[in-house]
Amino acid sequence: MKNKPQSKILKRVLIELKAYYFDIIISILCALATVILTLRIPILTGQAVDCIVGKGVIDYDRLISVLREISITVVATFFTQWIMNRVNNRITYNITKSLRDRAFSKLQHIRLSVIDSHPHGDFVSRIVSDADTFSDGLLMGFTQLFTGVLTIFGTIYFMMRISWKIALIVIIATPFSLLLAKFISERTYKFFGEQAKLRGAETSYIEEIIVNKNIVRNNDYEDDALEQFEIMNDQLADASMKATFYSSTVNPSTRLVNNLIYAAVGVFGAMMAISGGITVGGLTSFLSYASSYGKPFNEISGVVTEFQNSLACAARLFEMIDAKEELNEGDKSIDGAKGKIEFKDVSFSYDKDKKLIEHLNLTVEPGKRVAIVGPTGAGKSTIINLLMRFYDIDAGEILIDGVDIRDIDINNLRSNFGMVLQETWLKNATIKENLKMANPDATDEEIIAAAKATHAHSFIKRMPYGYDTILSTDNGSLSQGQMQLLCITRVMLNIPPMLILDEATSSIDTRTEQKIQSAFNKMMEGRTTFVVAHRLSTIREADVILFVKDGQIVEQGNHSELLQKDGFYAKLYRSQIA
Repeated sequence: MKNKPQSKILKRVLIELKAYYFDIIISILCALATVILTLRIPILTGQAVDCIVGKGVIDYDRLISVLREISITVVATFFTQWIMNRVNNRITYNITKSLRDRAFSKLQHIRLSVIDSHPHGDFVSRIVSDADTFSDGLLMGFTQLFTGVLTIFGTIYFMMRISWKIALIVIIATPFSLLLAKFISERTYKFFGEQAKLRGAETSYIEEIIVNKNIVRNNDYEDDALEQFEIMNDQLADASMKATFYSSTVNPSTRLVNNLIYAAVGVFGAMMAISGGITVGGLTSFLSYASSYGKPFNEISGVVTEFQNSLACAARLFEMIDAKEELNEGDKSIDGAKGKIEFKDVSFSYDKDKKLIEHLNLTVEPGKRVAIVGPTGAGKSTIINLLMRFYDIDAGEILIDGVDIRDIDINNLRSNFGMVLQETWLKNATIKENLKMANPDATDEEIIAAAKATHAHSFIKRMPYGYDTILSTDNGSLSQGQMQLLCITRVMLNIPPMLILDEATSSIDTRTEQKIQSAFNKMMEGRTTFVVAHRLSTIREADVILFVKDGQIVEQGNHSELLQKDGFYAKLYRSQIA
């Protein structure tokens, strides 16, 4: 995911805004009304001053009329500004909601290669923190940009009406303020982009330490973790400091220029008032406009600066939304599959510079149990990833009942496989709701029967509310073995034609494993099953055992045959028995 140019990101944001053109029109109209009403007040104030000092005698009737008009104008300004803010909030948060929804939706379909190549916390930071920052910048833009621009033009109009000579002083000096703001804001974008990137990395690291808190403490890694976090935090603080420093110089710099303009207007205006070129009330109005004229530049410069941060975060969101999805070009269905699986001359590697699987050939007959064993990193789980199309092969073909898996609808393909993995996942819901994920129509009797078959029923009944016990997000109330039993129970509620058991009993004690083996045997009966295991005692009954080394099947046969060969499998088996 590479950063796009700022102009392209801005164009993309404008495209997102097209859906809200009606609300934007209302916002602009309300902003216009607010500005006109706001700029009307200095004129009325000047008139009120002239009612007091213009004629030597106070004109009470005219003064009361002017004060009444000022009151009405203030109330009207309040309502137009309130409507504008309501509309702006609706636009901003609807866009942010839409981007968050699309980003999270993309996360469900994004290629695993993209997810695996980025820290997971970085995705969390994009969806949560970056979306919030983008929202804040966009809201500030709507709230202050429209009114700021309109105030500038409106102020120029009213100043020209009062005295075009003094107005020229203000207008001529304006470009200096704009150029200064532009010069500084251009340098803030890269710092805000770096800040967002480092914030994502820090979020990922915090998540990693929390998830693995037991390992961290067991290995006395707390001080090292703190030291690493301090380094990352220092980098984030440095990037944030630079971004904040450059952005914070915009407002005082433009304010300095505007104050100089205000001083020049005051001196020149006073000279004109003495010579009778302008009334005291007119000068009062003009000074008010001169002050109002400078404020929008400060606000706009602040908006531009904040918008740099907002665009940097929007870029990260758009990168995620635009990430490549899994290819699902297939339209065939394999419902009721017999389960014949063939790997024909399959080649694949995660890193194209490092070869892994090359010219793999394998045929698995329907209903057979295939065990895959071998050293760590040999490619055991990679074979499963290719079969499930979590990754696409580089060459060759994988067939199920004679149909290339690339021609099968990807959702239909995966629905024909039941998976129990070493990594367990249970959502924040009741135990019953977790189990029914595999079969929403399962009855309580079916759920209990499946739980009894996996020996999960006994510990479920000991939970505070039995099957209605709500599991926490991190499932701290369950051991790893209990979580794995629930995942096995979930698969048993809806057993598809083919099964994948990837270290399915790795967290279960040997005694419990022996007890549920009969349930496994029943589950695997008549179904093509792939079993990835390190504990060889669990796969002795497999029809075919594949010993994988460096992405290649170096030995193949059943348990007895491989022991007689006295090769890799035999040595590994004897080392475990010993």
